[in-house]
Amino acid sequence: MAREEAAQWLRRARSNLQLGKAGRTGGVMLEDLCFEIQQAAEKSLKAVLINADAQVPRTHALGLLVQKIEAVVEVPEEVQRVVELADYAVQTRYPGDYPPVTNEEYDDAVAIAEAVFDWAARVVGVQE
Repeated sequence: MAREEAAQWLRRARSNLQLGKAGRTGGVMLEDLCFEIQQAAEKSLKAVLINADAQVPRTHALGLLVQKIEAVVEVPEEVQRVVELADYAVQTRYPGDYPPVTNEEYDDAVAIAEAVFDWAARVVGVQE
């Protein structure tokens, strides 16, 4: 039961990841793509918690999710970098006083989210 629910979360994470990568066309802001990328990473982390039958907090706080996961499974250093995506959950979703996301930051966010997703899929034991 938990594995199937976790697999559903990973399917949604894959969708967010694909949206974040495919939307890189004229007129689409990198901030919006980074939100999709952040969502992919967040849902991947939540899939790991669900798979472990752990309580999943309703939060966008990636650091908190990593802490909860560390109680049940070792989190590789490359996955711990997920906290770098935290600002994309809320801050950059709306116009505000922050510097625009650069192409380099976007590419880095994609790489982080892909690493998190791939790790989560291995932990859950599903092929995505």
